[in-house]
Order: sequence, then structure tokens, then C-alpha cells
Amino acid sequence: MIVVPPPQLQPPARISAALTETSVRVNSDFRGAQIVLYGAVFDPSQRPSDVVVIVRGPDQPVRIARKSRFAGVWINSRPVVFQGAPGFYIAASSRPLDEIAGFGVLRRLGAGVDHLAINAPAEQRVETRYGVRDMVVSRLGSDYLDWRRAVIRLKERAHLYDVDGHGVKFVDTGLFRAEIELPAEAPIGKYDARILLFQDGQPVSEKRRTLSVEKVGVERSLYLWAHRRPWSYGLAAMAFALAAGWASASAFRRD
Repeated sequence: MIVVPPPQLQPPARISAALTETSVRVNSDFRGAQIVLYGAVFDPSQRPSDVVVIVRGPDQPVRIARKSRFAGVWINSRPVVFQGAPGFYIAASSRPLDEIAGFGVLRRLGAGVDHLAINAPAEQRVETRYGVRDMVVSRLGSDYLDWRRAVIRLKERAHLYDVDGHGVKFVDTGLFRAEIELPAEAPIGKYDARILLFQDGQPVSEKRRTLSVEKVGVERSLYLWAHRRPWSYGLAAMAFALAAGWASASAFRRD
């Protein structure tokens, strides 16, 4: 009797990646930085593959106001706060995202600005901070999509949100490189980088890497003071402004 050995299964495809730097230090001369990521695709079957890199910064509340016309004059209406929006977001890929996967897959993964998950609260409420009352946008409100589009538009204008359909480049067989521009306005905190391997329109492997953006030197001391003791920082800033104004007036005073 001839025994036929069972066919050997090919190991699944997987991806590996690393950041050249895991910490960005911000000082007074900071003009932005470039996040460089290298990686490799391991697939014995050599199937066609695509790579998507999603970098998301810490969530920050966005305070915005809608202009309204009153008595022939355009004025800002009551400010609202949009919570749950990332301070930085970019999706870089080896091809345009809609050529890599379908709408449902991209939406589930939050890949691309159009599919970005912004976790606004379910209820609309009013918050008072430092004596100012702001309306918090609800994701269930009828104008949620209008406010969401406004947030994305403002972030894109500040180069904090972007989608680059050719931001990942294969430099050799299975080896790829991605360059992410980090503007000077990028927020401080922990950044999450997701590296996704796609085959036949589906994600088959994923890696996560973290990046830290932090202030150093005098900037760090002022940053911590402003966020941990805002009242004393505000009073000190007012006192400094008054002292500077008085010194300037005295220097240019004429008899």
C-alpha cells in the first residue's frame, strides 16, 4: 500500500516593522520631525501584498464655533466642544486605500480620514471650565456630521490630518519604508502606529508600535505648570504681561 503524505500547509503571511526613533523631543527650536518606519513582509507563497500604516496621536477636545449672521454682521455663535478627536492622524499606504480594500473593511479598521472613528459622547451636555460654558457635541445629534466635517477640515488645514496613497514604498522584495511628517503643531503625548498587511482585500497581519512626543527643557516645565496648575499659570502670565507693559511704557516715556 502506498501512503500519500498530506500536503504541507504554507505558513500564513506576516509583517514586521520598527520605528527608527521612538521618541521625539520638542524644544524652542522645534520645526517638526519625520517619523521613519521600516518593515518586511514574510510570505513564502509570494502573494501580492499591500501595506497600510496608520499613525494616531492622543485625543484632544476641539473647541469650535459656527459663524451666524446677526443684524447684518457675522459673529461667532456659542462655542461647542468636539471630544474624542485625535490630535494627529495620518494613513499612509502602498496604494490608494479604496484600491486595497472595500468600504466595510476600511470602516471597521478606521483606515482613512473618511473612516476615522471619533468617539463623541452619546448625550449633549454643557461643561463649565474656567468660568466658560461650552456645549459638548453629541454623536447622536442631527448636526454631528456637520461638526465632524468642520473638525476634519480644520485639522487638514493645519496638516494634522492626512491620507497618503503612496506613503509606503517597497524598496526591495518584501521590504518597505514609510515616512510620516510630524508638523510643529503636533500635540504632545503617546502616538500609536498600526502597520497592517493586506492580501486579497483583507488584513492578514498587524503590528503596533508606539511613539512618544514630549517637551524638554524650559518648555517642559512651562507645559507641566500650565496643565497641572492652570490658575497660578494664568495669574503669573497676567502679572508678567503687566510688568512688561509697564517697563515698555517707562522706557519710552517722554518728559
